[in-house]
Amino acid sequence: MSKKYFIKTFGCQMNFNDSERIRGILRTLGYEPTENWEEADLILLNTCTIREKPDQKVLSHIGEYKKIKEKNPNALIGVCGCLAQRVGWELVQKAPAVDIMFSSFNMHQLPELINQAQAGYKAVAILDSPPEDEDKVWDFPTERDNLYCAYVTIMKGCDKNCTYCVVPQTRGKERSRSLESILEEVRRLVDDGVREIHLLGQNVTAWGKDLERPTPFSELLYEISKVPGVERIRFTTGHPRDLTDDVIEAMADIPQVCNALHLPFQAGSNRILELMDRKYTKEFYLERIQRLKESVPGIALSTDIIVGFPTETEEDFEHTLDVVREVEFEQIFSFKFSPRPGTPAATMEGQVPDEVKTDRMKRLLDLQKGIMSKLAKRYEGTVQEILVEEEREEGVLIGRTTTNKWATLKGGSELLGKIVRAEVREASPFNLNCELLEVVR
Repeated sequence: MSKKYFIKTFGCQMNFNDSERIRGILRTLGYEPTENWEEADLILLNTCTIREKPDQKVLSHIGEYKKIKEKNPNALIGVCGCLAQRVGWELVQKAPAVDIMFSSFNMHQLPELINQAQAGYKAVAILDSPPEDEDKVWDFPTERDNLYCAYVTIMKGCDKNCTYCVVPQTRGKERSRSLESILEEVRRLVDDGVREIHLLGQNVTAWGKDLERPTPFSELLYEISKVPGVERIRFTTGHPRDLTDDVIEAMADIPQVCNALHLPFQAGSNRILELMDRKYTKEFYLERIQRLKESVPGIALSTDIIVGFPTETEEDFEHTLDVVREVEFEQIFSFKFSPRPGTPAATMEGQVPDEVKTDRMKRLLDLQKGIMSKLAKRYEGTVQEILVEEEREEGVLIGRTTTNKWATLKGGSELLGKIVRAEVREASPFNLNCELLEVVR
């Protein structure tokens, strides 16, 4: 009988894409997935360390998963991802049930690590920097849950060194994947039925700067759009400083690039942005947003916001609320500041009390709730193009608009993977109820 694996993934889309790659690696080793960890021969936790809660959750899950060894002594428990990279052997000391540990630098070494663990060794391979053969990971397939939309990692790492962020420590410096390798994967995905390509990177719009022949990110968008069968292109997450005019022009010019963008601003106060070392101002961010709205009509915007950064005053926070009011984001991902070990912000004076963070977070979310309701109403009566991704139940389909809104419509399974036009009958902040008009392609 084949062995079974179970993966628990925390954190960002990059981590979820890494898990898809890990699943592909395990498939080549003869493992099959299971949704029940109690019957697994290998349990992997793909971890995040951007905030404190995922750290605590990982230790809690290890404490639960270690029970598997009572009925299956040969079962292996592994930890990978950003927490593994940051903590290393310290985590093994806290949780001795862990048999395998690696980071995003060396996912391709998983087969060897499994062999070591099965031989009775602690297979811990945490590297100080990416190995020379890091690109071998692209040789492995991915195991996707979504048949029609696929993540494609185009670069790893970040050079921005924001004072609150551990990504440069856990993911390393920016390393762009070659254009040829990206296009090869895109072609394979299209051949497999994928219609939407979602490009990923810690700082995706910085792609190409470090290549032997420096290449602008906009050129990559044009090249992917030329691949027959690519119907939609999205990308996440960029830094405002790298959202250059040529990228905006490409978004406006390329039909496949969706009119939606996630662009973190983190804080609206220039004083706080300087403490964060973001290297832009509120005014610069708003200018980029205005240029986007002028160039890409109907663009839907989302963002990240940190509440309660050290020394943040009420006046600073009002600047954040001001940006939210002016831009009118379709969605925000907001977080209370969480000091991460080894970052400059963790030891800054003027740490904001948690009760103040909680109050400000509530006010931010109350404001955003009203904005989302207002924006949702604008969809009612409009005709949207929807990529049908899933049959939720018999006769009920779900998909996404180009603006990344989930939509529900009635139809049969023959519409799966099709792009359809539908009229929005009723809209809420998180779903559009639509009536099918026609199949586009």
